[in-house]
Amino acid sequence: MELTCVLYEKIGSTAHVTLNRPDVFNAFNDEQSYELQSVFKDIKRDKEIRVVVLTGAGKAFCSGQDLKAIANSKNRSLSDSLYKRYNPIIKAMRELPKPIICKLNGVAAGAGASLALACDFIVAHEKASLIEVFVNVGLVPDSGSSYFLPKAISPARAFEMATMAPKIKAQQALEWGLINRVCNDENFDSTISEIAEYYSKAPTKSIGMIKKMLNKAQHSDLDTMLQYEAFCQEIAGKSADYKEGVAAFNEKRKPNFKGE
Repeated sequence: MELTCVLYEKIGSTAHVTLNRPDVFNAFNDEQSYELQSVFKDIKRDKEIRVVVLTGAGKAFCSGQDLKAIANSKNRSLSDSLYKRYNPIIKAMRELPKPIICKLNGVAAGAGASLALACDFIVAHEKASLIEVFVNVGLVPDSGSSYFLPKAISPARAFEMATMAPKIKAQQALEWGLINRVCNDENFDSTISEIAEYYSKAPTKSIGMIKKMLNKAQHSDLDTMLQYEAFCQEIAGKSADYKEGVAAFNEKRKPNFKGE
């Protein structure tokens, strides 16, 4: 697929994905949603890629649905839009056996906030913010926000965010546990690079299984997870990275993981 609304660049084992509609704060139109689906399919197939950095062009991360793009649509089904456009993106992100770093460079609103929360690791600029803006136009959270929010923060705060749409600034989001890091102009890019570098050299197969385990734990009991841990550990124990990790430990050197 020729990309017009998404920038995709592969540098070494890192995939850099940028929403590229800065004139509308990277709001989603149909093209951007389908292009993002296509990019994540490519990333999943590419065995050389071991980490993803997702961000937005310009001043914003993503302002959600472009309401002007659908202003003239008659009898538009919002559920169809979710099934065809947004839900496949969120599922692809959560099912991707590779870590996704969100470079939260500005506001993430509505489906944009959902997109950020679907990432595995969120590094925010100090001026960035998250807002569940759906209620302001008489809608309900979608694209996974109703799933991510109450698991990341308390039900009370999730209810407040969903029903009052406060703008949660980066530092507050950090204190609430919604994000991992807050950076300023001086260390934003370098922090992203350091985290991406770590994951690009980490045991990717192990991290992919850890991601699946943590996803599964959200709706499982202890017995189920104990069994699943044993299942995953058996697979991890047969990996090349496990052999390398043990060898490096015994030889008192830094392991050279291949992600296999």
